[in-house]
Amino acid sequence: MFGFSEEQVSNFGMTFVLGGFMIFMLFIIGELAWKSKAGKTGTFVLFFVLAFGMVGFVAKGIIQKLWGI
Repeated sequence: MFGFSEEQVSNFGMTFVLGGFMIFMLFIIGELAWKSKAGKTGTFVLFFVLAFGMVGFVAKGIIQKLWGI
């Protein structure tokens, strides 16, 4: 596709496109907390629980960089 290999396109998508999608999901969580009037504790719980999967994905990328995988 446009002179790029499948590996290059996949690497770009997993790095930047998915990263942008994760930031968009944080805005969605924030709007959910704001519209439900969750308060400070409720907002913290929403961000902690709903964004916990993103932390694992980021940790996986960091571990791969550190170990050279």
